[in-house]
Amino acid sequence: MSVGLSQRLVPDGLWELVAPLLPKFTSRPQGGGTAPVDERAAFTAVVYVLTSGCAWWHLPETFGVSPATAHRRFTLWTEAGVWRRLHRAVQDELGARGEVDWTAAIVDAASVRAKKRAR
Repeated sequence: MSVGLSQRLVPDGLWELVAPLLPKFTSRPQGGGTAPVDERAAFTAVVYVLTSGCAWWHLPETFGVSPATAHRRFTLWTEAGVWRRLHRAVQDELGARGEVDWTAAIVDAASVRAKKRAR
């Protein structure tokens, strides 16, 4: 994968926020299995799929991660709550830098009338 694309998708500042949030790889006690992959490459591949709309099985080989591995990591990270914690970490970082203007925040709420005896 070109370094330019990798840096655009996951710049160093974002990676510094993400890396501590990712679950650590644990090898199987009985041995065997697949070798661990570079976490940043896996994260970059996942970000590519999520932002491009590319299907998992069409993930370009240049990412250095198989489509199956990228999807497994996405699933693992989703179950571990990584995306929610990353969202919070980005908000905290931007807030600490004074780059969040909450005066322009919009709250969206909807109310729907409950119908009697609706089934």
